[in-house]
Amino acid sequence: MFHLLLAIIYLAFISLGLPDSLLGSAWPSMYQEFQVPVSYAGIISMIIAVGTIISSLQSDRLTRKFGTGMVTAASVLMTAAALFGFSISHSFFALCLWAIPYGLGAGSVDASLNNYVALHYASRHMSWLHCMWGVGASLGPYIMGYALTGGKGWNMGYRYIAILQIILTVILMISLPMWKKRPSSDASSEEGGTPDAPLSLKQIFRIPGAKEVMITFFCYCALEQTAGLWASSYLVLHHGLPSETAAGFASWFYIGITIGRALSGFITLKLNDIQMVRLGQGIILAGCLLLFLPLGTEIALTGLILIGLGCAPIYPCIIHSTPEHFGADKSQAIIGVQMAFAYIGTCLMPPIFGLIANHISVTLFPYYLAAILALMILMHELLLKNVAKAA
Repeated sequence: MFHLLLAIIYLAFISLGLPDSLLGSAWPSMYQEFQVPVSYAGIISMIIAVGTIISSLQSDRLTRKFGTGMVTAASVLMTAAALFGFSISHSFFALCLWAIPYGLGAGSVDASLNNYVALHYASRHMSWLHCMWGVGASLGPYIMGYALTGGKGWNMGYRYIAILQIILTVILMISLPMWKKRPSSDASSEEGGTPDAPLSLKQIFRIPGAKEVMITFFCYCALEQTAGLWASSYLVLHHGLPSETAAGFASWFYIGITIGRALSGFITLKLNDIQMVRLGQGIILAGCLLLFLPLGTEIALTGLILIGLGCAPIYPCIIHSTPEHFGADKSQAIIGVQMAFAYIGTCLMPPIFGLIANHISVTLFPYYLAAILALMILMHELLLKNVAKAA
């Protein structure tokens, strides 16, 4: 039965990834239909991000009250409704309204599911589950492309994903009794091992190591999103590649993350979470060093792939180590705030580099990534020091 629940969780992670890349793949068709500037995609993505941050911060409270299974099912249903709303929208204002439940649905399920897996399953499953997110994020554009090339329009692309989310909601509702039982020998704690009242932000930040893990998570997501967003521009403007070629090569960054997470699941059988995070940071550093070297396009591409591979274990292993660092009773609250910091890093740092590229030079790309990496390494080591001191 618990293997069946794990399979459902894998499906849920694929579902989490499916909508994430839809807006980018559909927007070239959408903005023309709505007669708005192409930059307005940023407005929608910011609304989604704000909703996600808010729901991430509330995940501890919601999970305590309703349980992981119910929060996951309700969140996926909310996301399905929002995607269906996108598919029937005929104005940019309507898209903005539907973006609100879109974001609110994403944050709680992400934090709640990650905490559940961190508490009840081995580290390898966390890596493989986040690999499944990459599979979902890769499938989304293909589904949208199928709708567009088939003459059905971007509306049907969103509707197809909404239907898949509704099917998953039904599966999750049927599986609710399974979530209340302790899953397998991998479990490190019961879900119910939590304090009576939700922790406030003030209480969370007083926990030794909490501030450091938040900044670590902020840096990781800032680095990943900046690398993914600006890799193509860097290859075009600095290495002189045609934009079409650069876009294809830049996708290898995400392929590196997905393949890396599949491999990380096996490596965690030999290395613990701390060692995996340090390994990932070392590989990212090697990738940044290759970007620094003036040795041509091939070396720069190798550097981008290495950065993707290095990113692979960091996100899942930081999450999986949260109950060990802070206790099962605090992990849901910590992970919820971690997710909020992740989305803040995702929203804030790539646009800052955009300003740097525009007003100074895009050649500062590897320096920017290296500076974020240095802060991430520092904060992660301080986290380990403070946690050990508090133990």
